[in-house]
Amino acid sequence: MDDWLAARANASPLALALVVGERQWTYAELHALVSGMASYLASHVQPGQLVAVLLPNNLAYVCLIHALARIGAVLVPLNTRLSNRELSWQLDHTDCKLLITSEEMADQALILAAEGRRLLWAQKLLERARTDHSSYMGHFRLENEQAIVFTSGTSGRPKGAVLTFANHFWSATASAFRLGVEHHDRWLCCLPLFHVGGLAIILRSCLYGTAVILHDRFEVQAISRSLDIQDVTLISLVPTMALRLLDFRAGRPWPASLRHLLLGGAAAPLELLTRCRDLQIPLSPTYGLTEASSQVATMGPDQTWQKPGSVGRPLIFTSVQIIDDSGQAVPAGNMGEIVVSGPTVMQEYYKDEQATSFSIRNGCFHTGDIGYLDEEGDLWLVQRREDIIITGGENVYPAEVERVLTGHPSVAAACVAGIPHREWGQQVAAMITRYDDNPLTEEELRAYCRDNLAGYKLPRIWLFVDRIPQTASGKIHRQQVAEKIRQASAPAPKN
Repeated sequence: MDDWLAARANASPLALALVVGERQWTYAELHALVSGMASYLASHVQPGQLVAVLLPNNLAYVCLIHALARIGAVLVPLNTRLSNRELSWQLDHTDCKLLITSEEMADQALILAAEGRRLLWAQKLLERARTDHSSYMGHFRLENEQAIVFTSGTSGRPKGAVLTFANHFWSATASAFRLGVEHHDRWLCCLPLFHVGGLAIILRSCLYGTAVILHDRFEVQAISRSLDIQDVTLISLVPTMALRLLDFRAGRPWPASLRHLLLGGAAAPLELLTRCRDLQIPLSPTYGLTEASSQVATMGPDQTWQKPGSVGRPLIFTSVQIIDDSGQAVPAGNMGEIVVSGPTVMQEYYKDEQATSFSIRNGCFHTGDIGYLDEEGDLWLVQRREDIIITGGENVYPAEVERVLTGHPSVAAACVAGIPHREWGQQVAAMITRYDDNPLTEEELRAYCRDNLAGYKLPRIWLFVDRIPQTASGKIHRQQVAEKIRQASAPAPKN
């Protein structure tokens, strides 16, 4: 069959496909570029070959996503914020001998190439694509592997989730079923394309025949301006991005064109939900996973205010079950591990049989996340299991403590982590950012928490900072937070 872009260009050639800055491309124009790029790549890449891409969000990256699909190669998107050592490990793990990158990353790329890998420069590929007018068409099957997308790797080494075109197809179909599709939709993408959330936007929009407004990164002024002048109908953000955007706009109305602000990556703080409600922003909290091709559950804007904190019901074709430590399903309202099944679940973790067999059992993906389903079937996410703090034999969910902390009017953001302790196993520690020029003290915050939390949940270590560390996708980086708190609280060396 034709690949998705070729089929879309045939069905609606003049429809807007992509906007980058002041430039825009129709589906016919994007298809022509991809054909030229695929024609060149086909002489250098074998079907089934894994090809690494180290690029910021740009036109070349979008073309590569489609061109690699067209020639039957497998995309390995690399995180542009990783160190050479981390990138080298991922390249070795996936046996990638070819790396496509850009000149602004030349220093890093040349070091990686010195380890026996071949480089292709994205700008040269684009130049060839513009001058090569051949109509390259390859073989395309839904069961083919589309990408190996690495998990964020905030604890331990990242794992490569093997995603097929079928995974993306069913995810796109289910998302459209929940969110709806309008012929004039424009999805603003500022999530990195090496993240499944960004990648999914590119593929879904092609299937829908709608447009992507692509930003190279989250830059609050540029995103705000784009919302105001580019008729954005959908935008995907993580909570830290949404809060920064709300602060920047300072109460200004959001565009009437916006249908959904999709919020994922972490639990939404109450302040964010309240501010969105007051501004009548169509907020749609989501719960998603790399291993499930992005969305698992989504709450529509109308329901968000009825159940603030829920991420809604599982999407069509996806089943969510909550189980206890013995693997048994628990009744509604009871917390347990979230287990996901359906056609969006990945094939495996690449070259990691142990992790695959641990996570995928009887066709179900065991997420490691803690949550519960209420009586109406809506999902409530409580915590990542790996983030649970065990202090004195008691379980403390950081998200619960963070909700209390961010409920204080002087706290802008908070992250809670467990710090090793000889007697208690772990101590609860908190990293806090205050609103500008706020004199909030540790003693005030401790007293506030004491009125809202059990004693064993109270932070014992406090660190006030200007900015909380984040991952490349904008999520709070708990591992870095824990390390910074540990270093700050370590006793000074004796002379």
